[in-house]
Amino acid sequence: MKILIIEDEREIAQSIKDYFKTNGIQCETAENYNLAVTKIDSYDYDCILLDLMLPDGDGFEILKELKSKNKTEGVIIISAKENLETRLEGFNLGADDYLTKPFHLAELLVRMQALIRRKNFKGSNSIIFNEIVVDIFSKTVTVNDTKLDLTKKELDLLLFLIGNENKVLSKSAIAEHLSGDMADMLDNHDFIYAHIKNLKKKLTQAGSGDYIKTVYGLGYKWENE
Repeated sequence: MKILIIEDEREIAQSIKDYFKTNGIQCETAENYNLAVTKIDSYDYDCILLDLMLPDGDGFEILKELKSKNKTEGVIIISAKENLETRLEGFNLGADDYLTKPFHLAELLVRMQALIRRKNFKGSNSIIFNEIVVDIFSKTVTVNDTKLDLTKKELDLLLFLIGNENKVLSKSAIAEHLSGDMADMLDNHDFIYAHIKNLKKKLTQAGSGDYIKTVYGLGYKWENE
């Protein structure tokens, strides 16, 4: 997962970068408008975190740049501006989410993960991966037309894995996704292994392929056989 943080306050940018790094997320930063546009022109990102007030330009202009270049990155505005007009302008220009400063890093991470998941699934209510069908609206999962009895955590885990196909997800990233702020209060992430084990068992018993792979020392990834 590759993120661009467009933020002129270095302490804020660094705190986001450090927090995301512990969750296995690669971050790049741009502290001004010109550098941000250069990076956007040169690279593709999974998500862009955008401050509106930059020393040499306006965050809204960056949204216009993204639109003019047909870039598909999800954008979350992070701004101290709280008024409705600013929020509406951001959304009208293509932003996907808006988070007012100050914010909790855990909430930012979860919102970003949710946004990437929506982008990866192209807004569809049904996700089809070979013999697996997930209906997001009804929260049901079938394998070869057999309905699975999954817990909410197992369903969230399945969506997170499929949405990040071929990407290694650390245990801490999975814990944060499943537990939010509570993840910081846990002594360890042993519960992740239990959820992975239970999900794999239910999928394989229903006739699914073995798509959940263990990457020893790093975490897990969803991979087509």
